Amino acid sequence: MISTLPILDFSRLDAGADEAAAFRVDLLRATHEVGFFYLVGHGVDRQLIDDLLDVSRRFFALPTEEKLKLENVHSPQFRGYTRVGGELTHGDVDWREQIDIGPERDAVKQAEGTADYWRLEGPNHWPEFLPELQETAERWNDELSRVSLRLLRAWALALGAPEDSFDEAFAEKPFSLTKIVRYPGESDTERKQGVGAHRDGGVLTLLLVEPGKEGLQVEHEGEWIDAPSIPGAFVVNIGEMLELATGGYLKATLHRVFSPPVGSDRISVPFFFNPALDTVMPRLELSPELAAAARGLSVDPTNSPILDTYGDNALRYRLRAHPNVAEIHHSDLLT
Repeated sequence: MISTLPILDFSRLDAGADEAAAFRVDLLRATHEVGFFYLVGHGVDRQLIDDLLDVSRRFFALPTEEKLKLENVHSPQFRGYTRVGGELTHGDVDWREQIDIGPERDAVKQAEGTADYWRLEGPNHWPEFLPELQETAERWNDELSRVSLRLLRAWALALGAPEDSFDEAFAEKPFSLTKIVRYPGESDTERKQGVGAHRDGGVLTLLLVEPGKEGLQVEHEGEWIDAPSIPGAFVVNIGEMLELATGGYLKATLHRVFSPPVGSDRISVPFFFNPALDTVMPRLELSPELAAAARGLSVDPTNSPILDTYGDNALRYRLRAHPNVAEIHHSDLLT
């Protein structure tokens, strides 16, 4: 049983062939056994990190009426602002406010035969009085996409597959998502839910948490491990689509978040690196040794199987997490 998440130094990939190979061994071990790790040495500029945290604070400090102009009930794509208590995870209310930012694209015109998941493609909602948010969020997407793709290439090599095994899935119209979150302080003598226990439905998540903050817990062998922020590090975890691609060798792990103590709050920014909505994740051919250690596919806390096409997985999660948006814009998909 471990008491803390592994720490991996990304800069080892540039320290010569032997160090790069050793990094890949450690990467594979961490994500097979735990599914989570801290990533340091990632090369993301410290100023960009500071800029993102600063503009996030300024967004949440906007008057409520300004934030509600961007509320996601106005977005068929589930983009924009979600007020505190406006999202569900595992059927329970999450105590946080947030803004969801995806690729800035035109909405897909719906016609007979158009897959339902294309409803998620479309524009973002940006605050009129904070133009810096769009510029910073787009820089963040570019930088973390770079880190994420390089991680996927390292995994491919570690698994004995061609380095570019995942490249095609992200070559055109990747569907990444940046979620800027503020958790208001609600915990006192008893910890209160910030986000309920869940696995991420995409490929890969890189999480930035304000320095000195905690609240994230990761499930490992039936126990919950605390994962407080480490200065300059991202918390990285596997999503269900990468578990699918490896037949369960890599582990999409349950995790949850508690609200911070009363009188404080916490900013967290998860970045979800996902392929195009119509991507059917490639299935890697593992060596007999790795295949024998693969555990098969997880089911989520509601006993739902992982779906082959990323867009189907993504749409299912959005409909379940935001039933108010689903009822307004997608009532025909509800049963």
